[in-house]
Amino acid sequence: MTSSKLVRPFHTLLIANRGEIARRIMRGARKLGYRAVAVYSDADADSLHVREADLAVRIGGPAPADSYLNIDALLAAARASGADAVHPGYGFLAENEAFAAAAEQAGLVFVGPPAAAIGAMGNKARAKAAMGRADVPCIPGYQGTEQGNEAFVRAASEIGFPVMVKAAAGGGGRGMRLVRSPDALPAALASARSEAATAFGSDELILEKAIERPRHVEIQVLADSHGNVIHLGERDCSVQRRHQKIIEEAPSPAVDAALRASMGQAAVRSARALGYQGAGTMEFLLAPDGRYYFMEMNTRLQVEHAVTEAVTGLDLVEWQLRVAAGEMLDIAQAAVRIDGHAMELRLTAEDVPAGFLPQTGVMRRWRPPQHMPGLRVDHGLMEGGAILPYYDSMIAKLVAHGRTREEACRKLRRALEQCVALGVPTNQSFLADCLNDPVFAAASGVHTGFVEERFGASLTARPVPDAAAVAWAAFAVHACMMQAAGAALAPPQPAPRPWHVVLALDAGRWEVALTAHADAWLIDVTPSQGDTGPARFEMRRAYWAGPDHGSLEAELDGIRENVSISPGPNAMGLFHRGRPWEFQLPPAHRSRAGALASGTVTAPFTGRILHISVAADAHVNAGDPLIIMEAMKMEHTLYAPVAGRVADLAALPGSQASKDQPLLRIAQEAALETAP
Repeated sequence: MTSSKLVRPFHTLLIANRGEIARRIMRGARKLGYRAVAVYSDADADSLHVREADLAVRIGGPAPADSYLNIDALLAAARASGADAVHPGYGFLAENEAFAAAAEQAGLVFVGPPAAAIGAMGNKARAKAAMGRADVPCIPGYQGTEQGNEAFVRAASEIGFPVMVKAAAGGGGRGMRLVRSPDALPAALASARSEAATAFGSDELILEKAIERPRHVEIQVLADSHGNVIHLGERDCSVQRRHQKIIEEAPSPAVDAALRASMGQAAVRSARALGYQGAGTMEFLLAPDGRYYFMEMNTRLQVEHAVTEAVTGLDLVEWQLRVAAGEMLDIAQAAVRIDGHAMELRLTAEDVPAGFLPQTGVMRRWRPPQHMPGLRVDHGLMEGGAILPYYDSMIAKLVAHGRTREEACRKLRRALEQCVALGVPTNQSFLADCLNDPVFAAASGVHTGFVEERFGASLTARPVPDAAAVAWAAFAVHACMMQAAGAALAPPQPAPRPWHVVLALDAGRWEVALTAHADAWLIDVTPSQGDTGPARFEMRRAYWAGPDHGSLEAELDGIRENVSISPGPNAMGLFHRGRPWEFQLPPAHRSRAGALASGTVTAPFTGRILHISVAADAHVNAGDPLIIMEAMKMEHTLYAPVAGRVADLAALPGSQASKDQPLLRIAQEAALETAP
């Protein structure tokens, strides 16, 4: 394939993205002396990437279609700011052929590959055909133009089950379904079509033979406009949830020098065939027998690019900008060295036990981990900032580099223990569990089904705090009520009667009594249920550890500790021994089980209603699908908690629903039978 694109020097770079990637690109631009222009939606007006830019341009409302996906608005922002180049980051329009072409037509240098290369790789069916011509191994499958169910049923029977249904036009796990039997295929096709149409504007699908227990391994390539192409080794992205990556590392524990050379040569071959320019990623499935198969190409910078930067010492954003300006790639393949090991975690706003549901709200307390050698934290969040329903749920990337894999993992565990995020549920504790898992530590047993295989049903279990965490939370509530003259929180003299508080978290409930005693506090924790009995703690030398009253320090039963706290409306957030907790203060605490028992279906997160499967007065059975919601690039189906008749249907397709907003009620059959 031959392709051309505008390549010339430029001076002002418009960054057509937001959050942590916009900040990352700004760092690379300033390193080379470029002026950086940010764009922002109304929801992002006070964001970090806006504040740090040399110039920022408003581009529209909070919905992506009105701002970050609005090509005309982005081109107008480039004209208004005097930008002569545009970097798309990742997500949004980063792999949009029309945006790349429109930018060039407007006279802007597009910091990315030629539009033709984006188009060739933007559709999985066309991409597999192109890779086949470049002699790159591809997974057996069906990429035909006939898109009816009958064609897919025929193809699946020829391929053999299990098969993977995939959206032809996108990635990120959306529109992807694993199908193990013929009778499950029609429903999977319908679900994948719906999700693909919403996410990518196309409901075209492909089929692939499902490779059991594979690793997800990708090769980073760099290419210039002078015909030079190299690869920078591989990244292993096998730890995933809902087909989306959460832990990435480089190099892969499963790839030796010979396999790296073979996969790297295949990636370079394919990039040459495309006439590729800039940074790109060839994604492969690595089967247990050592064979690898092309999945797709990401024609942009990857979220996980930082691990490649850590082990190679190369700045990928810098090279994107240099290549776009016409410079020659002066790095020989033989000069690329892999130094040590790097690992990245994606900290996301999600409720893990609820099925990794994306969460929104105000991050009342945000403290990235302390600096340590080999640690990098990329984020776009300010304390008190909101996690919005319109965009991706990722809060930050934590990246550690060490001499060995074990050292990199140890640094990440330490970073997680120090990273304070209170106010919005996150996957922080789950990430820590992954890092501490013995199979993950051994590396050899990791594959794309690692999360389900290792954690399984325990993923839905709500973690329970120990009595010490409850004691700290109760003391934090009391400390916020005290009118201490200084930092010290000494027991009052003479001692008043004990102070009582009730704390609740999910199904747990604790009664706590604080008693001033001489120079100590006695804290009695009594659970209302469960296997554990009451516990007593003695707290001494307690004081506020910071002027903002965001952390406490004290000696609890002889152990000196520092905890972070974040009071909220009828709640107390606590970060204790590397784990976040959000305790409720009754009567504000409300049981979700009670809501389910009543037949009321509420929105589990703030998001958009995509589809309603039932009509008012319709009969439903327990477990029937009711509503499909979407937020932060993820879809979630709400099911009937009980059998009965649909009543009080308040949901509207295309409308926005707030978290906990009632959407419909099911009048239960038993209640109907007893009605007069």
